Amino acid sequence: MVNKSSRREFVKRSAALVAGAIVIPQIIPSTALGMGGKLPPSDRIVFGLIGTGSQGMSDLRDFYRLDNQVQFVALCDVDANRLAKAKEDVDTANKSKGCRTYGDYRELLEKESLDAMLIAIPDHWHGIIYSSVANKKINVYGEKPICRTIKDGQTIVSAVRKNGIIWQTGSWQRSQTHFHRACELVRNGRVGKITKIDAGLPDGGRGIGTPPVQEVPAELNWEMWLGPALKVPYRGVSHWDWRWILDYSGGQLTDWSGHHIDIANWGADLESTGPVEISGVGVYPAEGIYDAPFEYDFLCKYANGIEMRVANASRLPLGMGTTWYGDLGWIHVDRGNKLSASDPKLLEGEIGENGIHLYKSENHYQNFIDCVRSGKETIAPIQAGYRAISVGLLGEIAMTTGQTIKWDPDKEEIIGNPGASRLLSRPYRQPWTLPTV
Repeated sequence: MVNKSSRREFVKRSAALVAGAIVIPQIIPSTALGMGGKLPPSDRIVFGLIGTGSQGMSDLRDFYRLDNQVQFVALCDVDANRLAKAKEDVDTANKSKGCRTYGDYRELLEKESLDAMLIAIPDHWHGIIYSSVANKKINVYGEKPICRTIKDGQTIVSAVRKNGIIWQTGSWQRSQTHFHRACELVRNGRVGKITKIDAGLPDGGRGIGTPPVQEVPAELNWEMWLGPALKVPYRGVSHWDWRWILDYSGGQLTDWSGHHIDIANWGADLESTGPVEISGVGVYPAEGIYDAPFEYDFLCKYANGIEMRVANASRLPLGMGTTWYGDLGWIHVDRGNKLSASDPKLLEGEIGENGIHLYKSENHYQNFIDCVRSGKETIAPIQAGYRAISVGLLGEIAMTTGQTIKWDPDKEEIIGNPGASRLLSRPYRQPWTLPTV
């Protein structure tokens, strides 16, 4: 029995030379050895991947850059061509042709025993697949946004917690030095008492239009791609432009909430709560299937008096990124190592020994691997990822209804508005349902 010996011993026994060729030993996941998901540093993490598109493969390559610490053994995608190309890449990295492929995530979960799963799929699938993987007690590196609806997010959070898995949200800005520095400065009072926050997200979207109905490519399982979403004809949106269609995503608003709203929350210590009132407006395409807002501007009020404005960048004084305003000045941070302040002196000096020192990570992917081995929480855990996107989703509801939304961040309920409350979830097309947690 494999579980009666250590993983390292099994690997050593499996290593052999046959006809002058190196035989790659089979990698057995720690879950199969009764090790509770924790691995010694010398052992590789056994991965699966669901979603072999551009983001999934980019993440996979970043994991393979971690000096032989991982091995992907199973891949899943509804596009057979992408799946075949991904297998070629993984087999090359593994120096083996043993990587297995699946067109249905359920078959992968039934047949494979894994330490971790990398997941990068359209948002409308997140509730079902994230929760299903967590229910298999597989650790997850999951791409943001965590969910398409508040209900999906609540289910995912419950599944992660109930099953005790390690979760890392792909909100990699937390592992960037200047974002960490900005948040730490704000948490230590450099801007004084925070009064407001601006979260600037990208302008624009796909634009107005209705692509013609097309024949479904032979390599694509369109029915499976749609999954719980409304059944519609194929119009060529399966690999990128789905993000501008509200059935699948929320455009730039939900695509980026997991980045700059996440940083806003981290710096203001709002990761475990949410706003109590949300109001705003959006500008939507006048026609066509691309119906996500290309402009958006909403205000979130918090119980502690902070007001967070979330808008497309051209509407904000400092544009893209996160800005915290306090009674001593402001600090702004954005990608490209951009860190500025109303007074440069606010950025000077180190945080004292007795100051607030935030979780530090030098590499987002390494942090996940380290936490899978140690059992410690990651730098971007499920709760933080969920609270970030929930702000964006509540803003979406406020803009959709044109109403001011009252929100209970503890009970996670809309107060006194049954119509708006119905937008906390979306109906799933049968036979798909959220997993039981």
